[in-house]
Amino acid sequence: MRFLIVGCGRMGAGLACVLAEAGHTVTVMDKDRELKPNPMFRGRSLVGSAFDRDALLEAGIGRADGLAAMTGSDEVNLVLARLARQVFRVPKVVARLVDPGKTDMYLRLGVQTVAPVPWAIRRFADLLCYSELDALLSLGGGEVELIEAVVPSLLVGRKVSAVDIPGEARVVAVSRRGKAFLPSSETVFEKNDSVHVAVLTASIERLKALLTVG
Repeated sequence: MRFLIVGCGRMGAGLACVLAEAGHTVTVMDKDRELKPNPMFRGRSLVGSAFDRDALLEAGIGRADGLAAMTGSDEVNLVLARLARQVFRVPKVVARLVDPGKTDMYLRLGVQTVAPVPWAIRRFADLLCYSELDALLSLGGGEVELIEAVVPSLLVGRKVSAVDIPGEARVVAVSRRGKAFLPSSETVFEKNDSVHVAVLTASIERLKALLTVG
């Protein structure tokens, strides 16, 4: 996959290295200087402004599978994220959020965010890359996540309670034939259902085990 990272401070550089090490094609762009994240980084690095169309095109935004807005300004990250999604149609866009108090505003504008906490670099990589569980939203300081996943075949015909883990994970919605609804513990999964689960970050692997049995 091809990723563009705008803003190459410590977090941007770390994310670039994680994605490059995973075998992805990575370009980093910073407004002040050309910067290699580390000597082992094999991606592209160039100077350019987040608001310079020519620089963004040179960086490959038109071909990017994902973009991470990682500058030190929430306002710049917000504008860039919306520009990437609405104008350049980048499939996956994530913005760094310096001020957690702005989370609700970002969400109203449809921008997925990650706050600068210790797990953030790996979390950005997870959000940009394909995974069996699609993280829709991180809550608080990242302790809880809202996950979407396709219900596996072996869970079809079983009750929603089969996915609940007391105190760790709870099904909050089910999507069926294009419509979402709030299930009860007695709701039975049907073929092609998608499930939305609120889960503790520390319990994601347990949830993944339940949702990959098919």
